[in-house]
Amino acid sequence: MSRILIAEDEPRIASFIEKGLRAGGFTPTVVRDGPSAYDQAMSGGHDLLLLDIGLPLMDGFALLRRLREGASTIPVIILTARGSVTDTVAGLQGGADDYMAKPFQFEELLARIRLRLRPEGRAPEVSVLRYGDLALDLRSWRAMVADRTVELSAREFALLETFLRNAGLVLSREQLLSRVWGYDFDPGSNIVDVYVGYLRRKLGAAHFETVRGAGYRLVEVLAEP
Repeated sequence: MSRILIAEDEPRIASFIEKGLRAGGFTPTVVRDGPSAYDQAMSGGHDLLLLDIGLPLMDGFALLRRLREGASTIPVIILTARGSVTDTVAGLQGGADDYMAKPFQFEELLARIRLRLRPEGRAPEVSVLRYGDLALDLRSWRAMVADRTVELSAREFALLETFLRNAGLVLSREQLLSRVWGYDFDPGSNIVDVYVGYLRRKLGAAHFETVRGAGYRLVEVLAEP
């Protein structure tokens, strides 16, 4: 049974994650400040660290830096309410293995944890998603259309990743709202349409097809020779 260290100072969130992990078959331990998280992570008694950036006494960036400087190889998934690409890239470049923006879907968190804990010898994780002339590098946070690099916000990046992982399939607004924003469907919300509009302007409208009454589909657009 894998042992998960949860570094989270918000009691409600920590309790939610702890209960969910127990139900998922994991053994969780909660710590609420940076120094305690560092000591526990360095002890070797845990298989993975869920790390909140906004910890008291030592923030998540400093904690992560100390772990990697101390040669700790524990897998780290950052959980953060910060939505900027700069913060996310800083975490990944500082040694984190993955990130999730709050709020998140717990099923996705479980999937990401299991991915990081997979046994050696399985096929390596795909780090670049491609479809037609689109490419998304999940490690460097670079989006490309043809040979052009496109700057995306954290939410735009997550939305494009969702489309690429389901390329050619119709995704409803409910599915996109749940997977990218972590919300239950709100029939009065047009946030999905707004962000699809952002992607269309940045990547090209031809990539995103509106399927009347159903949702959106990512369309393959081939690069010109």
